[in-house]
Amino acid sequence: MRARVWVLGVPLWPVGLREALALAARWLRESGAGPRLIFTPNAEIIARAQQDPALKAALAAADLTVPDGIGVVWAARLLGTPVPERVPGIELLEAVLALAARESFTVYFLGGRPGVAEEAARRLKERWPTLPVAGTHHGYFSAAEEPAVLAEIQAAAPDILVAALGAPKQELWLTRHRRELPARLALGVGGSLDVFAGRVERAPQLFRGLGLEWLYRLLRQPRRLGRALLLPRFVLAVLGEALAGGRRRE
Repeated sequence: MRARVWVLGVPLWPVGLREALALAARWLRESGAGPRLIFTPNAEIIARAQQDPALKAALAAADLTVPDGIGVVWAARLLGTPVPERVPGIELLEAVLALAARESFTVYFLGGRPGVAEEAARRLKERWPTLPVAGTHHGYFSAAEEPAVLAEIQAAAPDILVAALGAPKQELWLTRHRRELPARLALGVGGSLDVFAGRVERAPQLFRGLGLEWLYRLLRQPRRLGRALLLPRFVLAVLGEALAGGRRRE
């Protein structure tokens, strides 16, 4: 695999969707200790990582990080280390699930409000009838309930763990419990299960094609405004790094 590139101290692999899927498929066919972790940071997550050393460390420890957002693609290009394309997490997940259905890799869905993971799994089974679902659990569990959730995942022993806990919780949770998880592959996928369950509508193709999916979500969910305010901070930090001529890796 090609060398990583860096945006504000967060590593990215310069691969597109097809190559990312090929890596996931290879890891699923291998046997090894602990899951390979795949994260899809966008500009908001990278901006948050500037004030959250644990999140930055989790992103650096992942086996694959790809840019889910046109802002990250722009930043990498401006810093002189371009990446081939934006790789939306939901599209990478869809490709992995299609692979799982073809090759009988079992999948466990973790995340969303109570009922969301179950409904997402049901709808995904309608889409791919051969998709082997090992289990589901909502993402609203307390620290006291965490051992029981881990035990349930361990008993299910899925090949793929889909964690839709939202950032930065999913990145931190998967990294913290990496050695306890039986899966071969684990993906942090944000709100993807809400989309699959029909609770949230994905942005129309027009917004996606322009790289404005974030704007559509903001218009539909004004409560996201606080998170959107991280974007100007991201832009200013990238411009500052570009003017300094550095490629920060710490």
